Parts: sequence; structure tokens; C-alpha cells
Amino acid sequence: MKQGTMHNQESFLNTISKNLGRERRTEGVERPRYKQQPQHDVLKGAATDELIEVLKTQCQEIHTDLLETNLEHLEETILQAMGDYGADRAVAWDDPRFEEYGLSRFLQRPDMTIWGSAPDEENIKISERADVGITFSDYTLAESGTVVLMNGGGKGQSVSLLPTYYIALIPTSTLVPRITQATEAIHQRVEAGERIPSCINFVTGPSNSADIEMNLVVGVHGPVRACYILIHDC
Repeated sequence: MKQGTMHNQESFLNTISKNLGRERRTEGVERPRYKQQPQHDVLKGAATDELIEVLKTQCQEIHTDLLETNLEHLEETILQAMGDYGADRAVAWDDPRFEEYGLSRFLQRPDMTIWGSAPDEENIKISERADVGITFSDYTLAESGTVVLMNGGGKGQSVSLLPTYYIALIPTSTLVPRITQATEAIHQRVEAGERIPSCINFVTGPSNSADIEMNLVVGVHGPVRACYILIHDC
């Protein structure tokens, strides 16, 4: 990608500093340390079983189906979810976890497309026509029932956004209490020098919206139904 050229950067920053009434900072800003950090206390020390129960309860609140399985019955459970939705055409991430979790045969289904197997624009059209999109969750927030998707490369965001239905595969090892722990983990990966995708989506159940009278409508834009498949892998 061609780099852009900056013009008048110094004068621009000096003007902002002047309007703020302070000298320009030319060195790194020290991260503030707050006395009270209640965000770390919510579900602090909760075991995996406790987080699972919190997630189950929250899924009811966000109109999301939840199925539980293990590695042995994972493919069977995915097919069950697809059958419940009447879904045949599927699109999935190009993600090594599908093979690691024993889904190689599932990826070879006639109506299955792997993101990235077609030209860019065609990948989007395939996702639009698909009945269901399937991805793994990178982090799962028990408190809000949110799956965190590290998009990029073969993990197109269209897979979770464009099909009629969405299935998130959630290894129990990805469960964390809330967004606090997920963002901390991502930050630690950045500090360790790992290259992190510029697009990270936080998806909480099916699409929904509410008008000014607070009438909730589910399935306004994006998937009309969502299923979380909880995989006991630890």
C-alpha cells in the first residue's frame, strides 16, 4: 500500500496545543493508574463452569440459541443447528481450527464455501447468498454473551454479517468474564510484538434494533438468528 504524505504536521499540532493552552507533548504519555478499578471485580475468580452458566443466562436475554457439545460430536451438533434453521448453503472462515477440531470432512460438504477461495468481490456475494456463516470465537464474553472475532486474511467479517443465520463455535477455553479481560489479552499480544488484525468485531447475538418507543425488533440487518455452539475443550 502506498504511503501518504503529511503536510503542515508541525504547525497543525502546534495550533492544537496552543488552543488547549498547554505545551506540546513530544514523549510518550504515562498510562494513568486509577485507585478504583471495579471493572476487574465483576466475575473475578469465576471458574469456567460459572462463566458457562452466566453465558447461558445471557443468551436467553439476547435471543441467541445455545447448544453444548464436545469434540466427538461437534460436526453432528453443527448439522443439528443448520437443520433447525433449514440452512444448506454455508460459508466458513479459512481457519486452521476447523481442522484442529476435527471438521475437515464438514468443510468438504458440497454446499460449503471457504472464505478467500474466490476473488474478493465474489467472496462477498457468496456470503450474501449463504444460508449460514460459521466462525470460531477468539474470545467469548460471558457477561454480555459476546463473541470476539479477529478478522483478516481468510477470516472475512462478511461471514458473520451477511448470511441469513450465524453459528459461532465457542471453545470453553475462550471464555472470559467480560470485555475487560478480552481487551487486556489483546493489548498484551500487541505489547509482545504480535501483529493484530485492524478489524476486530464484537458480535452479540443476532442483529436487532429498537425504535424510539423501545420496541425491540430482532433480525433487522444481518443474521436474523444466531446459534452459539459451546465446545467443551478443557
